[in-house]
Amino acid sequence: MSHKYTCNVCGRSFPEGQGIIIEIGGDKLYFHSKSCAYKFLKEMVMEADTDCINSSLKKVRKKYDEILEQVSKKAEKKI
Repeated sequence: MSHKYTCNVCGRSFPEGQGIIIEIGGDKLYFHSKSCAYKFLKEMVMEADTDCINSSLKKVRKKYDEILEQVSKKAEKKI
């Protein structure tokens, strides 16, 4: 039997295997679509304390900068 979840943003129900479920600090967040997840997470980031966000921002940004650098190097090798 599959579970049904309710979107934390719009209240829409969705079956297990669909939607987006994120666990943060022991809390599970349920979103029926990426637009609801984006809306919620954007607001959460905007409401968060700047000092709290800055260290995470730098860490995640560095990770993706490194990924993009690797992709760029691979593209240069192909040329």
